[in-house]
Amino acid sequence: MDIKLPSLGEGADSGTVVSVMVKEGDRIAKDQPILELETEKAVGTIPSSAAGTVQKIRVKVGDKISAGQVILTLDGGAALADATTAPREVTRPTAVPTEGSQVAAKVIPGIPPPASPLVRKMAAQLGIDLTRVRGSEHGGRITMEDVRAIVQQPQRPAAARVDFSQWGPVTKKPLSSLRKTIARRLGESWSTVPRVTQFDEADITELNELRKKHAGLTLTPLAIKAVVATLKKHPIFNSSFDEAAGEIVFKEYYHIGVAVDTEYGLLVPMIRDADKKSVLEISKELEDVAARARERKLSSEQMKGGTFTISNQGGIGGAHFTPIVNLPEVAILGIGRGKLKPVVRDAKIEPRLMLPLALSYDHRVIDGGNAARFIVDLVTALEKLSV
Repeated sequence: MDIKLPSLGEGADSGTVVSVMVKEGDRIAKDQPILELETEKAVGTIPSSAAGTVQKIRVKVGDKISAGQVILTLDGGAALADATTAPREVTRPTAVPTEGSQVAAKVIPGIPPPASPLVRKMAAQLGIDLTRVRGSEHGGRITMEDVRAIVQQPQRPAAARVDFSQWGPVTKKPLSSLRKTIARRLGESWSTVPRVTQFDEADITELNELRKKHAGLTLTPLAIKAVVATLKKHPIFNSSFDEAAGEIVFKEYYHIGVAVDTEYGLLVPMIRDADKKSVLEISKELEDVAARARERKLSSEQMKGGTFTISNQGGIGGAHFTPIVNLPEVAILGIGRGKLKPVVRDAKIEPRLMLPLALSYDHRVIDGGNAARFIVDLVTALEKLSV
């Protein structure tokens, strides 16, 4: 019996093999994980749809495989399907649309996506494939506005290919699915969001001494608590812009994304309901999700639903930088490395540990005055924070 890659859900019907978890001759059970697959969304395990002995493995690490492709062949399968019955459709969890995003029309082979005859005629005249259009109405129904939005998107010229080897030796390495996703999302953010960055510094001399009293406590959990307190004062920063509806969606929950630097690329797991957790609870959870990110064990759910993101580069070095807004959020905080500086206090010059802060925000939603007030309150929250 051939075990095939099942459908992975809307927009994720292929991926790259990260690891093969069985070998030829192994006896495996139904639903036992047989390989790890990296898609655009995350790295996940693929289970076997039947039990039996692995006769032949048909894929290897690094292969890009699609839904329906044979993964391995079983001998003496204990759950072989009756040849007289129709194959059962294998379903996988699909991605939940994020705030401000459109709902993709469900594409069923042989059946066109939901749209009115007028929309179909318009799309045909413009040469637009409706299966590639995301419908904004209930059930993914495509409207005239959805088609117009595709037409109005700026068309990039095809990138010219350059043979760099004509000037010397080169090595080529294909982009991973994750790297392609990062590139696409950052490109979308850069081209969509009129971004402005507000800079400041916080005196964390006392906060750093407090941190040292708690073994293993880093600055990031403290920054999360300070950010949450500031978001409550400035709810516009905890929102998303629903461009299709012309609405700002204010969120009454605080799921803080934390950028994690891994050898595979930048991942942003969520600390959910950060307002309901202590600094020490956040610290423990942050350590866990960061480890999962570096081991490529994060689920797609752990990277969804964020309301605000923090990118802390202090552990690497550097000062101010301009982080890119993590859509569909409207703001992101960049933190650099704290540095001792001479600061005037009470007419005296003192050495103080100053923390660089960089707040990037979506200028379609947030004005400069809002950003200035936010970062002033954030500085105050950091300087007065207690564990």
